[in-house]
Amino acid sequence: MARIGLAPVLGYLIVEEDFNIALGVFALAGITDLLDGFIARNWANQKSVLGSALDPLADKFLISILYVSLTCANLIPVPLTSMVILRDAALIAAVFYVRYKTLPPPRTLSKYFNPCYATAQLKPTFISKVNTVVQLVLVAASLAAPVFNYVDSIYLQTLWCITACTTTASAYSYYHYGRKTVQVLNNK
Repeated sequence: MARIGLAPVLGYLIVEEDFNIALGVFALAGITDLLDGFIARNWANQKSVLGSALDPLADKFLISILYVSLTCANLIPVPLTSMVILRDAALIAAVFYVRYKTLPPPRTLSKYFNPCYATAQLKPTFISKVNTVVQLVLVAASLAAPVFNYVDSIYLQTLWCITACTTTASAYSYYHYGRKTVQVLNNK
């Protein structure tokens, strides 16, 4: 929930070009993500179906807001942001489709949107995990660029290309391995 709450704050700080504070808030969001993962891995009674649904949703929400606001601040190119958001939108649409297909009849809206009733689990591909790391590294580097005066750096532009490649590879991996990445939990 902290990352979902911090996302619009980060977007506002970036659009207002307050990059020093935005960098600190981004670090705070990263710490909350690490803490959440640590707690979920080490205390089994702290895991929940709602939490396992909110965690990737919070990541997608945060990434989308960061990429759009960094594009508005002219720190990430529009085509790259479009690529990242289209990939995530396609992935979310696929998750909604899988949810619908694995929901046993009668399919009702209350059952469909009940996060405590898990029917399938998406297992991220290896390249998708790498892509997430690369996308977050680009966000951190882009936020730091105006603070440390390397906005026009060839290294930042190279990171744009790497991010485009991993985003494309990740999208393809989900397309190619589609059924293998979905584990049906309840098909009654």
